[in-house]
This record gives sequence, structure tokens and C-alpha cells, in this order.
Amino acid sequence: MSPRGLLLLLALQSASGGAWKILFDGKTLGNWKSTNFGGEGAVRAENGTLVLEMGMNLTGITWAGEDLPRMDYEIRLQAMKLDGNDFFCGLTFPVGEAPCTLIVGGWGGATVGLSSLDGRDASENETTRTMSFDRNRWYRVRVRVTRGKIEAWIDDGKVADVDTSGRRISIRPEVELSRPFGIATWLTRAALRGIELRRL
Repeated sequence: MSPRGLLLLLALQSASGGAWKILFDGKTLGNWKSTNFGGEGAVRAENGTLVLEMGMNLTGITWAGEDLPRMDYEIRLQAMKLDGNDFFCGLTFPVGEAPCTLIVGGWGGATVGLSSLDGRDASENETTRTMSFDRNRWYRVRVRVTRGKIEAWIDDGKVADVDTSGRRISIRPEVELSRPFGIATWLTRAALRGIELRRL
């Protein structure tokens, strides 16, 4: 490869980040464990997806494998609401040493936002928005964490772009067991697939 070609390749790799690491193989839970919230529904791998059955309140999975990055990374997945009327994807992720959660379809099924920013959860901070979510449709969810910023997308639409400088990042106590990486639902049956992470 010519020096010019090598420089172009390095530039493209830098712009796009590292290779995506598959965190769910579509066959078994692997390094994901059912989160012991108490009253949770069953969790199983089925037909290339992770199915989270409806529980009394929260049902979820928590990463129990190798240490994953806490800064300068992206995580993405696809989520589908199968039944229920609340959030079908509560993605908890680290921002350095602090945890944060992206809520998709909470507070009756339509609220999207980050929990929590300066003590305000996804229903009451600047990331709060209302979206409509259909049952039995896959939604692409992506979160990017870099120094000083949290960004999030649903499908092709950006739903969060937060300057974290001087902000207090936290989670609601109900999802403490989702740390460091976890995905949960609330009174909702959901399916997940394509869970991947890459370093930036």
C-alpha cells in the first residue's frame, strides 16, 4: 500500500472508530445474565433474539463478561416492543465512573430521554421528548460516550446531545443492578438483537 493510501486508511479508521465487538451471538445469553431485580420475567435467547418477558416491574440483562470501556465508545442494538405500555429499552451504560440510562418508551410508552442529569430523570430534563413506538417493529438504538459528551440516536434521529462538563450524571436506584452495562424493561415484553460495542 502506498503511503498516501495508508494515511487515508488510518484517517478512515480514526473517523469511524474501532471494529464492532459482538456482545450477543444470537444463540445464548453468553456473558449476559438475567438481572435479579425481584419479580422479573424470564429471559431467553430465541430465534436470534434475546426475549425479555414481562415481569412484575423490571426485567433485564446485565453484562457479566470482560471489562468494557467506560469512555470513548459506542454501543448499539436493536429493540422491539412485543407487549406492554412502558419502556422496552432502558440501556444503562457508563460515563467514566458514573452510570447513565437511555430510556426508550417510558412513562406510559412514549417518553425518551437520559436518566439522570443533575438529579432529573428522563421525564424532566433537556433530553426529554415524546415519540410513538409501534409493537413488533425493530428500532435501532445507539449511544456514543466521549469526553464531555453523551449522544444518542433512535433509528436515524438524534435524541440526545449533552455536554456533560460540570454535570452530575446518575441513574435511578431501581436500575442500580444494571451497572455497568445493562438493558431493562418496565412492565413490558421486548426483544433485543444486534448488541455491539466499539471503542472510538
